[in-house]
Amino acid sequence: MSCRGNIENNFNTNQYTTEKASPQIVQEVIPAAERLQLYVPDLKDKRVGLVINHTSMIGNTHLVDTLLGLDVTVAKIFAPEHGFKGEADAGEKVQDNQYKGIEVISLYGKNRKPTESNMQGLDVILFDIQDVGVRFYTYISTMTYVMEAAAGSQVPMMVLDRPNPNGHYIDGPILQPELSSFIGMHQVPVVYGMTIGEYALMVNGEKWLDGGAEADLTVIPCHNYNHQTLYDLPVKPSPNLPNLRSILLYPSLCFFEGTQISIGRGTNQQFQLIGHPAITSDFSFTPRSGPGSKYPKHQDQTCYGEDLTHLDPVWIKTQNQLMLDWLVKYHKEVTDKGEAFFLDNNFFDKLAGTPMLKKQIEQGYSAQEIREGWQGELEVFNKLRKKYLLYKDF
Repeated sequence: MSCRGNIENNFNTNQYTTEKASPQIVQEVIPAAERLQLYVPDLKDKRVGLVINHTSMIGNTHLVDTLLGLDVTVAKIFAPEHGFKGEADAGEKVQDNQYKGIEVISLYGKNRKPTESNMQGLDVILFDIQDVGVRFYTYISTMTYVMEAAAGSQVPMMVLDRPNPNGHYIDGPILQPELSSFIGMHQVPVVYGMTIGEYALMVNGEKWLDGGAEADLTVIPCHNYNHQTLYDLPVKPSPNLPNLRSILLYPSLCFFEGTQISIGRGTNQQFQLIGHPAITSDFSFTPRSGPGSKYPKHQDQTCYGEDLTHLDPVWIKTQNQLMLDWLVKYHKEVTDKGEAFFLDNNFFDKLAGTPMLKKQIEQGYSAQEIREGWQGELEVFNKLRKKYLLYKDF
């Protein structure tokens, strides 16, 4: 492998204050896809498979169109969850399609891993998808399966790295193997503080691919990026992450997906609202079915709760940790009113990667007490992580 190149409602914001450095706002970050000179020469006269979606942009032009304009032979396109155009709902199966006569193979339909026949005739496979740096965001799982397919077919794989908007900290419990799934394949914390290229190097180097295989992997790095960079994504990475605030809140609020609480799906402020019909609050919203959220939780019901759209993204970033107080607070409020909080499946545990978080919330642990429980394993992971970093750390 190689590499080239203000919370309200009884919350005290001071509890989140850290001594970390202020975020560095850098506008000149150059994603690897824009560094054409580092990889296009290696694609000439080769049949290229692309693992891409709507985020695979070079300025205002899609990567596939850029490559076609440079006479690169794009033989096949592979698309992850939400599809090639990034419009499908979370969990919605995506069908195969075509783009400008090129076969588009869904990796979120009947197969999540390219088949042997899918890989036939390819000389190299190129991965370029914007990630958000959270274990249960499925693009890293798709990448892992593509790496396995590339290793099994002896096809070299190249990852075009992109900045991680949540790459400035690590936090959360480490995934327990018995809870491994497509929303968590590896023994990493919820927030792991690595770009997708760094993550690929770790998966490969730690031999986490099936059977301990190792892909012939090259990572093309970003330019002028480090792990303190505040990076505002030019394209929303999926239908329900519409802006930087939602992306920075996503690691903390996504736990609510395993509960009866709505986090704004079915509105235009997804992952920036918290609500439930039984909550007492002056603030309310009503989820509606629509593109990217066909059957939102509590559809057409008035949900009461909390509006987080006033939170400054810079402030959110400087917290450098998962904000668990919302989980603790709304579990108590909903259950005190005799309502169920957790969904009657194990989805919350899959998101957490451990049954312990649910148990601690049920037993009345504070956010700080919960966090103290995973500090030891985070220290171990951070030592592992540092082996694969390509950029200045936080």
